[in-house]
Amino acid sequence: MRTMIPAWVNGTLTPVEKLEVHQRGLRHKAISVFVMRGNETLIQRRALSKYHTPGLWANACCTHPFWDEPALACANRRLDEELGITGLRLMHRDQIEYRADVGNKMIEHELVDIYTADAIALTSITPNPDEVMDTAWVDLEELARQAHEEPQKFTPWLRIYLADHKDRIFTP
Repeated sequence: MRTMIPAWVNGTLTPVEKLEVHQRGLRHKAISVFVMRGNETLIQRRALSKYHTPGLWANACCTHPFWDEPALACANRRLDEELGITGLRLMHRDQIEYRADVGNKMIEHELVDIYTADAIALTSITPNPDEVMDTAWVDLEELARQAHEEPQKFTPWLRIYLADHKDRIFTP
């Protein structure tokens, strides 16, 4: 099944197939979610079957909304699909744009709606093995240190968020 996501082509927002978006490096819409438990954040290790950045650690959830899907609905949908997480109150933190090489001749050029959620209401995590191979709770400062010292273990977007946008995402 071809997944059509919102991307800009010649200055016009239009539906484009997700793989083509990444192969062409088109600017496109995305969401990222950080699930927090005090100073800790939930990270996931991407399944080895993912077509880019397999096996790398990322924030709790990140994806692309469908063509006609609001960002908040997408964030809630993917938390459930990837991690079996429902019922969290997502707070929109910011909108960030970045461009990064993600390997295999693909580029992420994203305009990302960033959400955070307090895990106080979180009762369980049930990772979908097609999406996620592992999860961990990590202190935010420790995660930033690890991403800086061992960048090859982390997705480009997580490294960018931690290095360049930490205050915009995590400061109340």
